[in-house]
Amino acid sequence: MSETTQRTDRTARLVRARAVCGTNGKVCPPDRAIELLEAVIASGDRVALEGDNQKQADFLAACLAGVNPARVHDLHMVQSVLALPDHLAVFERGIANRLDFAFAGPQSRRLAELVAAKALRIGAIHTYLELYARMLVDLTPQVALIVADEADRDGNLYTGPNTEDTPTIAEAAAFRGGVVVAQVNEIVDRLPRVDIPGDWVDVVVPGPKPYAIDPLFTRDPAKVRDENVLMAMMAISAVYEPYQVTRLNHGIGYATAAIELILPTFAARRGLKGRVARNFVLNPHPTLIPAIEAGFVDNVYCFGSELGMERYVASRPDVFPVGADGNLRSNRALAQVAGQYACDLFVGGTLQIDPQGNSSTATKDRITGFGGAPNMGADPRGRRHDSVAWLRAGEEAGERLRGRKLVVQMVQTRQPNGAPSFVERLDAFDLAASAGFALPPVMIHGDDVSHVITERGACNLLRCRSPQEREAALRSVAGDTEFGRRQDAGTTDGLRRRGIVMLPSDLGLDVATATRDWLAAKSIDDLVAASGGLYAPPAKFPPLEGGPHDPRRAHPKRPAGLARSSEAARRGIVVRARRSVGRPDRAPIAADHARARCRRPARLSTLSGECVSARRGGAAGCGDALSCRRHRGGRGRFGRRRRSAAPGSVAADEHGAGRHGEPDRDAQRDRWPSRLRTGAEAARCRSQASVRLMVQPRLPRASPHRLAVAGRRAREADRL
Repeated sequence: MSETTQRTDRTARLVRARAVCGTNGKVCPPDRAIELLEAVIASGDRVALEGDNQKQADFLAACLAGVNPARVHDLHMVQSVLALPDHLAVFERGIANRLDFAFAGPQSRRLAELVAAKALRIGAIHTYLELYARMLVDLTPQVALIVADEADRDGNLYTGPNTEDTPTIAEAAAFRGGVVVAQVNEIVDRLPRVDIPGDWVDVVVPGPKPYAIDPLFTRDPAKVRDENVLMAMMAISAVYEPYQVTRLNHGIGYATAAIELILPTFAARRGLKGRVARNFVLNPHPTLIPAIEAGFVDNVYCFGSELGMERYVASRPDVFPVGADGNLRSNRALAQVAGQYACDLFVGGTLQIDPQGNSSTATKDRITGFGGAPNMGADPRGRRHDSVAWLRAGEEAGERLRGRKLVVQMVQTRQPNGAPSFVERLDAFDLAASAGFALPPVMIHGDDVSHVITERGACNLLRCRSPQEREAALRSVAGDTEFGRRQDAGTTDGLRRRGIVMLPSDLGLDVATATRDWLAAKSIDDLVAASGGLYAPPAKFPPLEGGPHDPRRAHPKRPAGLARSSEAARRGIVVRARRSVGRPDRAPIAADHARARCRRPARLSTLSGECVSARRGGAAGCGDALSCRRHRGGRGRFGRRRRSAAPGSVAADEHGAGRHGEPDRDAQRDRWPSRLRTGAEAARCRSQASVRLMVQPRLPRASPHRLAVAGRRAREADRL
């Protein structure tokens, strides 16, 4: 398309969009969103719909699935993640027929069915970074449908903690004559910060509900099994410690969650604090809280946020990238670059591994995609800076002029459904034949993999000098599977003598002691307690019934001013707080009479009206305006002061649905109707607060003693 034609086409689309918006400027009423999309999207367009790893432009996705196929059809969808039913409904209804994507975990089975039925054609399965790059080159969208927390009437956007893909998608379209439509939770007069400039955004659509967001990276410690702990101990003993890995990325799974949970216990006992796992490229995993509080972690750069971690992250600007507005600033594209070039280690999992170590998550009945694993799980040959881990890995691999990145695949010998993880031939080959791919969709190539760890042992593929040795090493740790039974004991013993195969005993580990006792947190409640009450788990991770963080329990000492903090936070009303002041004459609680730290609800911070200020409408507040009284701070075990909970927001025992002010906010939301109603009843009434107050807490930094001290009931494994 020529420059003149492109400009003319964009102008015509915007004229039609203005006709739909009417006198509202850039703001389109939600009940006219389908009409808007039919006005700005033409048949055959390439459309980028923001479906991220976590946040979703779910309202715009529903509206796109509800357009008239007679008016809009044959679209080419470009999006990083297929997470919602509406993401595939556009193909079922004939609105779109081509797809380029990166990850489809929640919709992987349905996607495989549509591909088998020839309902859509997949251009390619990308890594995240690869897809972003192509959006700037040959997959540039004519229309971008993005999502943000807030917007002003000039179209400036505030993305809050979950920036993720938004800047990349918006820039790809805005600077190539495309139209950018943004779904937002709220229209405000002034933004906390500007993440996307208004001249990149053409239309803003207030969603009738807050956008959907999935706690993708949350793993309940209660579901971490002894086998996961054993594998985590082997990972630390065979990789983290000998290579002195300080910069790393963890994938999703209970194996990596177990590693994070035993850093303050097992790794600390081995004297590894300050020597390993200091700098992460990672979403704010809740299971990383104990390691952060123990002083293990110096820095975490984030792809996105994690639902429920907002207050904890805001309280630790020394660890996370927190802006002047008090919220996390994440960026998935930059984090993918950091994960590839700034990390010495990637740890991930897979569904299948073949005899040469090639792995794939694409099976006969699932097209899961790759996400960021191929990017961070590849040895970056453009790297030029050195590190201890990089140089040692290169030396073991026989490299003379360069180092090697450590790429570890942690997988149990059988998947939860009983299917073997080690196979003679990947299902990806059959998928390539049926879907018409030029090459099988291999997630991580075997020559990039340095280690494979199972519950049976670990193998170091860097030390293998032939394909036959690689295959023998993998069979040695494949356990009681058909793949593993083809290995003879003599070959395994020879590989053990050369340090290629390492069983737990070779690493000095006693399998009988590899139990959940090593976990620094054994439940979601423990994570809440370790965070000082700042972590607010989503509703899909309920607290223990009757436990200290069960919202059904009565807490008569909770300040009345905090009872509505969840609703206030949802509306943007937050209160500044002072640090709690304890009684100087209060005696420390004796250890024998102290309850376990994980069973103590976090005390709430002192509230004061002295720091209240107005942001929107009305005059500055005063101390009497909120009728908040001072509340004494408490002391933790052995008399040491605990960190206060986040000010003016959800109490430690109010986590879950209450944190959003809506019972079903965190639950799986019902699918939007394919065609939305028009009229006033289609838009939800929005209560407008006359005054917006802001929280900026001053919190004491947590001390590592909270995980290092063992009480009367502690087991030996808990001592550091």
